[in-house]
Amino acid sequence: MSNSVAENIANFLKEYSPFSYLSHEELIQVSTSIGVINLDKHKILFQIDDKLHDSFYVVASGTINLFVIADAEETLLNKCYAGDVFGLRPFFAKNNYMMTAKAREDSIVYAIPIAVLKPFVAQNPQVLDFLLESFATNTRNPFDKENRGKLITDNVYTEGQQNEIQYFQSLAYNKTPLKVGVSAIVKDTAQLMTENLIDSVVVTEQNYPIGIVTDVDFRSKIANGRFPLISTIDKIMSSPVITVPENVSVAEAQLLMLKHNVSHLCVTIDGSDKSEVKGVIAEHDLIVAQANNPGVLIKEIKRSLSPKELKLVREKLTDLIQTSIAKNIPLPHIYNISGEIITAIIKRSIELSILDLGSPPARFAWFSIGSQGRKEQFLLSDQDSFLIFEDVATEKYRDVKDYFLKLAKRATTILEKVGYDFCPNGHMASNMLWCKSMSDWIKQYNNWMKTPGEKSNDISSIFFDYELVFGEGKIEDTLDDIILKNTKNNALFFDYLGNDALRKQAPINFFRKFNLEEEGENKGKFDIKNKAIMPLVDGARLFAISLNLKGMNNTYLRFKQLAIIDPKFSEIYLNCADAFLILSKFRTLEGLKNDSTGDYINVEELSKIDKEKMKNALIPMKELEELIKDKFQLTQFS
Repeated sequence: MSNSVAENIANFLKEYSPFSYLSHEELIQVSTSIGVINLDKHKILFQIDDKLHDSFYVVASGTINLFVIADAEETLLNKCYAGDVFGLRPFFAKNNYMMTAKAREDSIVYAIPIAVLKPFVAQNPQVLDFLLESFATNTRNPFDKENRGKLITDNVYTEGQQNEIQYFQSLAYNKTPLKVGVSAIVKDTAQLMTENLIDSVVVTEQNYPIGIVTDVDFRSKIANGRFPLISTIDKIMSSPVITVPENVSVAEAQLLMLKHNVSHLCVTIDGSDKSEVKGVIAEHDLIVAQANNPGVLIKEIKRSLSPKELKLVREKLTDLIQTSIAKNIPLPHIYNISGEIITAIIKRSIELSILDLGSPPARFAWFSIGSQGRKEQFLLSDQDSFLIFEDVATEKYRDVKDYFLKLAKRATTILEKVGYDFCPNGHMASNMLWCKSMSDWIKQYNNWMKTPGEKSNDISSIFFDYELVFGEGKIEDTLDDIILKNTKNNALFFDYLGNDALRKQAPINFFRKFNLEEEGENKGKFDIKNKAIMPLVDGARLFAISLNLKGMNNTYLRFKQLAIIDPKFSEIYLNCADAFLILSKFRTLEGLKNDSTGDYINVEELSKIDKEKMKNALIPMKELEELIKDKFQLTQFS
């Protein structure tokens, strides 16, 4: 006999996300375990600091108010109506509730056990994406245009909690982690963890990490009977493991956990999964290391509802950069933090635009290019981006492209209000030239790489420094494959890139004087961006593409990696890496001092020591130029 109550619940849920992604049979399975809660008017379901329930909730009827109490007054965050999902904190977080849920009127709420839904979440990425986006962006449905302006907050902070943030303090972590092989038995591993009072174990092969198992894995995969105790550990491990280097800062660890939605990071000698395991960082280590949360800016971004709020976060980032440089924090650390925060701002701008326009009609990917694509953007420079959407039927193409152009125009306008100027060259996703389908982009890159120079005004090397900000990772993989395919036996393309890298005016003249601007508003100043930094950027990109150095766009890191994979010329690469940091610091200080891009420096204001330091940093550029001429056949475009 069928369960009529479960049938009715399933029929109700199927009309709402994320349950609409489940089959009817799956919904029936979930519905048989759902609790039905009758709440009288003003009855509280949970309140601030309550321990987390084992369920999250969906409103069946009535209205649930979500609020916090500040200065003895209730501050309403949102109203949840029929079909709205709330109380997702138990799905992702471990600390207590940070808001109160109270019935505004007589209401019925469905309590959905986390343990019941989790298996379906693991099998259905659409369900997981919905829950992650909802929790991260603090909205009931991040793609629901009817929901705009009604975002709720899942993390509430007082003014005092948002003051000084120590981003770069040292991080103490477990430097004697438990390690087991892939054939270890689950029961034995659990016993080992219990005896050592440790909540994680790293699964290794030849001491290289291939996975990690935590208490959560035992609860979600063993305790519920999904796997027997006699299983081998590789059956329940999380893989691949997120790895970091030994000198990782608190901020970097925090941001990586937020970005990858994990609770543990594996420390290795060089930060990759191809080197020896040296430790494990847990969430608790971050809590101990700091009084204030170093990811607070990221959380503020995720809760922002307007360009004005995003701009306030961006101003805090500027202060952070200035303070960090004054404290002589290593520039690579600042690049990492700044890059992640700016990426979050761009992502939030896209999310807010989607909230206005409604659900995208096709899967897509938004890429940052140029300095942000390389994670080298400290100052308020112009924005560079492009957008790829999946191939659609011919009759739908026009409408789909029209949607994404509108989306891009909204997002770039938000970013302009935050302080990032529109690209003067039009290299933005809002330009119809740089917003198109996967097939069109494949043709674009094929044309650029197979026939470079034929339409030289249409090609820009910054399109080879891209970072996925929002959307489908598979689209990025396709783009990587197209570029790799076109680099093979393609001397013409490298001829073009090589000449392009050498085309800029020399930074110093025969008499070892700076080549200053001879006219215009910056007359008498030194263009440190185009005459000093960009030749290093272009050279690093050229060698990185030619040597198939994937997943590493930052100029400094490219040179450091090139020194490893091309050891014959390691000294040149390492000198260029140091030069890039020195010149970038000069530019950043200039920009912070004058609230500008820092592109033009008045060298007369520099001390004699700083002038010599800058000139010495320009010396490796000549060595790099000679190496480019020696390695590539620079003939046709010379």
